[in-house]
Amino acid sequence: MARRETPEINAGSMADIAFLLLIFFLVTTTMDVDSGISKKLSEKPPKDYVPPIIKERNIFEVNINRNNELLVEGETMKIEELKDATLKFIDNGGGDGKIVDGVSTGKCDYCKGARSTSSSDHPNKAIISVQSDRGTEYGMYIKVQNELLKAYTELRNRLAIDTYNVSYDALEKAYKDDRTDEKLKAKVDFVKTRYPQIISDAEPTSAN
Repeated sequence: MARRETPEINAGSMADIAFLLLIFFLVTTTMDVDSGISKKLSEKPPKDYVPPIIKERNIFEVNINRNNELLVEGETMKIEELKDATLKFIDNGGGDGKIVDGVSTGKCDYCKGARSTSSSDHPNKAIISVQSDRGTEYGMYIKVQNELLKAYTELRNRLAIDTYNVSYDALEKAYKDDRTDEKLKAKVDFVKTRYPQIISDAEPTSAN
């Protein structure tokens, strides 16, 4: 009896179909891109740099322990309360412009805070010090940074609306669309210098 041979399968067309499907999915699939936190790292100071005198009341201490608990100025605080507490500190405007120990307290004419003598003198002097623990979850650290940035954004938007009748977000977007517009640049710089983002990340503590 003659042996029947198994016919070969032409796989050429299948390879073409697989290649077309691959191209289709590459073209139609969208990928999420995490932009992260917009933050510029500080530059290394020169050797002869003399650090300025910083008063304790101009430092806003934010601590995140290894249990992801938030402590602000030594007291426990919920993450939902951080933005408002930060805003009040930055916008306090407690300085009267007098010279104390050779340093001007700074007077803020645009601040709308309580002007408490136990809080920051001026937004340009208000420093937010963030210290986490090596056991702190990264997600909690991001939440804290996000709330701090929200406080700056709210203050910048308020000042821009009061000054130019348009939010800072709108000014910044318009300038990004047209980098040649010097008037827009001047407005953006004006608001940013009034409320500069001064956030310092201290060296993380070690969990026991």
